[in-house]
Amino acid sequence: MLKIYSPVVLLLLGLSRITYAQTAPLQQQIEQYTAGKKATIGVSVLGMEDHYAVSVKGDDHFPMQSVFKFHIALAVLAEVDKGKLRLDQQIKVRKDELPLNTWSPIREKFPKGTTLTLKEVLRYTVSESDNIGCDILLRLMGGPKVVNDYLVRNGVKDIAIVANEHEMHQAWDVQFRNWTTPKSATELLKMFYDKKLLSQKSTELLWTMMVETPTGKKRIKGQLPEGTVVAHKTGTSDTNQQGITAAVNDIGIVTLPDGKHYAISVFVSNSAEDMERNEKIISDIGRFVWEYYTRR
Repeated sequence: MLKIYSPVVLLLLGLSRITYAQTAPLQQQIEQYTAGKKATIGVSVLGMEDHYAVSVKGDDHFPMQSVFKFHIALAVLAEVDKGKLRLDQQIKVRKDELPLNTWSPIREKFPKGTTLTLKEVLRYTVSESDNIGCDILLRLMGGPKVVNDYLVRNGVKDIAIVANEHEMHQAWDVQFRNWTTPKSATELLKMFYDKKLLSQKSTELLWTMMVETPTGKKRIKGQLPEGTVVAHKTGTSDTNQQGITAAVNDIGIVTLPDGKHYAISVFVSNSAEDMERNEKIISDIGRFVWEYYTRR
């Protein structure tokens, strides 16, 4: 009898083919490099075409910070694909929705408020990591739970999105409630790359927004050859009075010289290192992976 599987089951079967190596040279190199750092470091690497995979603390929970804006954009664009939202629909941003104590290019450009299209809010949120834009999108969707439920329905494991940017600014511990694992992040990137989640048009739009982001120049792409195409999303927390930075993250898809791709997620958490060192940790790991793929 011919068995017919649902799209979600097929997706899960596809992900089950991924085998995370434990003794590969790249695995050992990353493990040795991260040992002794004054931070908790999680890494996952996944070949888009060859399914080669390694991870270090790949199943551990890490706070996402603005990495979750990628997840939110996926959920929003899925609604666009269904016709429930439109990229050209107008969104009014009032002055009283522009708090001062948060990162927001929207507020800096329009301090008295403005009207933007959904596409513009998405671009500010993804490409420029705008926190106010992020919360506008979450309100439009009906809250963090709606985004989380969308991901779970599509087979995403090891994920929790429960707080918006405003809530994360209210107390240090709240940011840890939005978490993922490095493996979950790279597997979601692969689902996105394989067009399992969005239409061709929406996939291309989000890809462009991630490639054009000016954030994180010293992270995954920091030591890669100039001109390397990296579609990525960063996340960064504040540093508390004890000198601990909760999150310095970067996840993305790197295009190799031969046209193939790999996904990489690096999460640096509870770090006593300074920002320059945290970003170098990410860029060093990014270089290790690039060298592995271009030399083998």
